[in-house]
Amino acid sequence: MICRQDLILSPEQLAARCDPDSFSFETTKELKKTPIELIGQGQAQEAMEFGLQMKHDGHHIFLAGPGGTGRTTFARLKTEQAAVKQAAPADIVYIHNFDFPSTPAFIEFPAGEGNLFAAHLEEMMNEIKEEINKALTGDSFEQQKMNMAQIQENELHDKWQELEKRALDQQFALDKKQQGVVAVPLTKEGVPHSEESFQELDETTKQKIMEKSKILTKDVNATLRQQQIMRRSIKKKWQDAEELMVGRAVYGPIEEMIEAYTGVPKAVAYIENIRSEIIKKWKTLFHEKDEKNRGDIPVIFSVNVLVSHKKEQGAPVIYETYPSYANLFGKVDQKPVLPSLETDFSMLTGGALHRANGGFLILEAAELLSHPYSWQALKQMLRSGLLRMEALADEAAGVSRSLLKPEPLPVNMKVILIGTASLFDYLFQTDEVFRKLFRVKVEFETSMDRTFRHIEEYAAFIAYICRRNQLLHVHKQALAKIIDYSTRLVNDKRKLSARFHLIAELLMEADYWARKDEAAFIKAEHIKRARNEKQSRTNQMEKLMQDAIDEGTIMISTDGKAVGQINALVVSKRGELSFGLPTRVSARTYVGRNGIVNIDRESFLTGPIHTKGLHILSGYLQAEFAQDDPLPLAASITFEQSYNMVDGDSASSTELYALLSSLAQIPLRQDIAVTGSVNQFGDVQPIGGVNEKIEGFYAVCKRRGLSGTHGVIIPKLNSRNLMLRNEIIEAVEKGLFHIWAVSSIKEGMEILTGVPGGERTADGLYEKQSVYGMVQQRITAMVNKMKKIDRK
Repeated sequence: MICRQDLILSPEQLAARCDPDSFSFETTKELKKTPIELIGQGQAQEAMEFGLQMKHDGHHIFLAGPGGTGRTTFARLKTEQAAVKQAAPADIVYIHNFDFPSTPAFIEFPAGEGNLFAAHLEEMMNEIKEEINKALTGDSFEQQKMNMAQIQENELHDKWQELEKRALDQQFALDKKQQGVVAVPLTKEGVPHSEESFQELDETTKQKIMEKSKILTKDVNATLRQQQIMRRSIKKKWQDAEELMVGRAVYGPIEEMIEAYTGVPKAVAYIENIRSEIIKKWKTLFHEKDEKNRGDIPVIFSVNVLVSHKKEQGAPVIYETYPSYANLFGKVDQKPVLPSLETDFSMLTGGALHRANGGFLILEAAELLSHPYSWQALKQMLRSGLLRMEALADEAAGVSRSLLKPEPLPVNMKVILIGTASLFDYLFQTDEVFRKLFRVKVEFETSMDRTFRHIEEYAAFIAYICRRNQLLHVHKQALAKIIDYSTRLVNDKRKLSARFHLIAELLMEADYWARKDEAAFIKAEHIKRARNEKQSRTNQMEKLMQDAIDEGTIMISTDGKAVGQINALVVSKRGELSFGLPTRVSARTYVGRNGIVNIDRESFLTGPIHTKGLHILSGYLQAEFAQDDPLPLAASITFEQSYNMVDGDSASSTELYALLSSLAQIPLRQDIAVTGSVNQFGDVQPIGGVNEKIEGFYAVCKRRGLSGTHGVIIPKLNSRNLMLRNEIIEAVEKGLFHIWAVSSIKEGMEILTGVPGGERTADGLYEKQSVYGMVQQRITAMVNKMKKIDRK
């Protein structure tokens, strides 16, 4: 006889089923190709729009939610929608700083004009080089230089001739040697004196010759100085003439460039600096004797276009998947020039922050935190409002090895971090700077209401996935299966899952099986096979456990009755797969004051939540049966053949059933398994994994043969979580399997024992032939026995 049939759930209550005929189409191919927005995230969309439109400091965004719900797709979609409404930011061009070469400067140009400026500058420099070479190598300029040199040489020649004549009049000749010019005394015959002939002269004559020599040497030295001055003068005249010619050569191109960029003052100043530099150093810059270098434009007269935008594309949206310091903040490259390394402004490479400036930057929070220097530098940038670039020898050490310190850029961007809710909570609690910078939290839902509108949007989303991934389209019967699968993912008949990556994964695998069948569309059987095949690839542990139960290695009874023994239901998780299994819970009770001893806890095999559940159970027993006398109870309770850590309170009602059975000495049905937690008032509370638990016990019973009495007791509040497989629903329809939904421990005991739970009578005692009455009688006997022991 099936007890408490009023608590048995009907087949219709065991799952929500989507009706394929509710769709107005046969396949998703008929659905229009419309842009897909994220489904069921209305609150998140409002929060995101607020964050994107808020321009005040500190209103950067943290998008919090579990992975696989489309967080990144949502973030990119929303920022791109906001970005197209904004103007494209300025192009960033770095230049050589002529005053401080180690501090490259930047110039901002309207979007799209940075590369244009670079091209114009290159054209200007080529034109200047050509004009300078033309001006300085032309016949007229060379003839002018020759004329100037000839005039100087003629003047010098006249001076030396005059000096030589004067020397000859005084019987001297000027001997021009490599070491200089020497006045040499002559004999009366007009030949230079030898050492012997000079010594033969009388002292008066030698003295006169020496005095004349001194005067002539002084005049020679004066003439030599004049010669040096004249040659320096002519060199200066050449230089002045060359600078004049260079100035004339650069004037046209420079003035044309200045006129083109009058609206960019820093560009005009840079062009003026180029003019000055060329005029001062044109020879070393443009007039190399080495033919190999003569055609090169010096790098200091070029620019480094660090960031370029297209005017019509709006603000940039950058999604950086690997936020290392270099990828975010750019880098300063170096080249080996023995014995050291060299660098300059042309070796600056921009990072994601440079590209995102004036727009939006999207980062994965966990990945960012795995690069601690990046995280700290990002916060510093957002606080200071300046984007600095430096080279790092070692990111972990944060040591700079570059001699360059580029001029920092003003920052104007919105940063969006994507992460879990727990990561947001951790940062919010531990990082004060984070709290000040990321004030907008966008919370992502993991589920949505199972409304007709959301089901229609789900269908459109599935059509989009099929088109994007070139999958076969989905027949409406298969679509209904997917909708039900989505509900199963959240274990709530009123909801649909927002974990869209699992839906996409199911579609891809179903597409594989459909193509194997050479089908035109994905059908319901392909969805079913995809789910079954995936389970068979990952359920080896479940099979091993089921085999152990079948062999009797794991002792589970599915028929008969036993005192103090009951089938609990647990969920085991292995990778992606969660599966339910029965496990035996046993309880023994006896006279004593030790209370309830949890054998698993004493063996350090339980967690704190399970321990809490046991304390609640104990509180319930004392409130029910120890109002007049202390409870003289000693009991032991355990999960049989369990050697792994046990936690959670979902078996606390099961443990209480076993204890009550042991106290009342009433046997419990072994063809029923139980799950549910209990509070101190005896109410049965909902638990997780209810579908897996039911399916796990059903599988054991099916393998042994369904008797028509097998079933599971679940909390009534878990009824809305049921999304059972069709096989189980069909077994319920045939009366081969039953699912009871209870609200209290008494209801559960009535099902398990076939005995009324019991109500208190006028004297405050429970009815004698009820479960609670028998428990009360046993406890009264224990009290009396304990009093006798105490008297002894």
